[in-house]
Amino acid sequence: MALSSDFGRRTLLGGGALAGLAGLVAAWPRLSAMDIPGRGDDALTILIIGNSSDAEGRQQIANAFMDTHPGARVRVMAVQATDWGDFFAKVLTMVAAGVAPDVVYVATEGAQLFAERLGEPLDKYLERDADVMQEYFSDVHPSLIEAFMYKGSLYQLPLDFNAANMYLNLDVLERNGLEMPADDWTKDDYISMLSEIKGDATPYFWTNRLFGGVVPWLYVNDTSFLTEERVAGGESIWETFYPAETDRSGGYLWNNSNALDERVHESFEFMRQMIEDRLAVRPEEGGGNTLVGLFASGRIGSTPAGGYWVQGLHEGGMSPDQYDVAFFPKWRTQRHQFGAAGYAIMKSSKKKDLAWEWIKYSASKEAMQLQFPTPATTPTRRSMVNDNLYSKIGPAHWQRFYDTLDRFPTTGPIPAPPQQAAIETALIKNVSVAVSGNADGVARSLKNLDRDLKAALTSNSEGEQ
Repeated sequence: MALSSDFGRRTLLGGGALAGLAGLVAAWPRLSAMDIPGRGDDALTILIIGNSSDAEGRQQIANAFMDTHPGARVRVMAVQATDWGDFFAKVLTMVAAGVAPDVVYVATEGAQLFAERLGEPLDKYLERDADVMQEYFSDVHPSLIEAFMYKGSLYQLPLDFNAANMYLNLDVLERNGLEMPADDWTKDDYISMLSEIKGDATPYFWTNRLFGGVVPWLYVNDTSFLTEERVAGGESIWETFYPAETDRSGGYLWNNSNALDERVHESFEFMRQMIEDRLAVRPEEGGGNTLVGLFASGRIGSTPAGGYWVQGLHEGGMSPDQYDVAFFPKWRTQRHQFGAAGYAIMKSSKKKDLAWEWIKYSASKEAMQLQFPTPATTPTRRSMVNDNLYSKIGPAHWQRFYDTLDRFPTTGPIPAPPQQAAIETALIKNVSVAVSGNADGVARSLKNLDRDLKAALTSNSEGEQ
């Protein structure tokens, strides 16, 4: 999920982006990997990240939707992208070219970008259809809803999510006389475990990105590299669907750098020391595509990942009794991070009412069961995270995927402001330098990170004026 480019308005309208518009439009058949019946201009266009197989996977959902909405026509397009950042950049290019879709499947990384610039709030639709939607909200944890609130309005209904839990290789643990830890284990317990594994397998493997990178260690140390604020608003959503939730907000804001906070330094130094002590490797750039094979072959002892990894390990040949999942170890807190995704209605769409009907149907249990037939992610509906989904290929403690939200109420989303692409670029660059040198280099790297974060936040703000 690493985002590698700043796609603010200034960058989008720069010479390189404009030069790429013609090529993108010319390549439309390649980008539109699958068309569902309804190819005309009056069709509702749905854009997802993926390839033709991913688009085919949505065909039965679209067909079911059209069966229940006579006269509606839906066109699903799958855009191939290297990561979410690449996908969002292509969406913005489509917008600039005047060929924007009606609905886009958006992950946490881009949620505030869409809410700020591209998306339509769902509040009026939720107010109108509250009776119908109550069943959905009753089945979904409120933390997932709050993550898609922005300045008091709700822009997406989350359909799937993944918290950063800790995967442990049971083959490696058994070889070294170790057992699964307790739910309330600490970072010191974890370091002791890694020390026993050292010399047999890579104790800790991680990737340099927002999800599963340094951020989980910042969260459990009760800090983050950006300041975090929960703003007022959203009362109608909370009072209507979650009346017992009295401490919810109108969403998160990450407006300033927090890179010079003492606990941020402490967390970065902790990671650097793990590498120096050979308890961890330097973080791999990108999404860690080689990780499944290394983990399945017993060469990695532990790594942070979400429920999406269950299907990947199964396809990689790993049996459920060879691994398990634990909560992230406690430091000052045991707060976890998560990322989620759901459909957003484009502000430019001329079919907003039909787009809402698509979102409403997509959030139904019927549609979600069609969309998530395997544990390739964690459904946001609590009732779907069950033994039927995990019994054959899931780890013994699969309940922890959803229990993370219940056990640790402060668990929150990836820090992803509208300028998220530039923010993550700054983070990745400076994490790599900070954990690769000596202790003195950590402070220098955090000063550089602070500078880069401030520049990213300021330049994007100016670009919007």
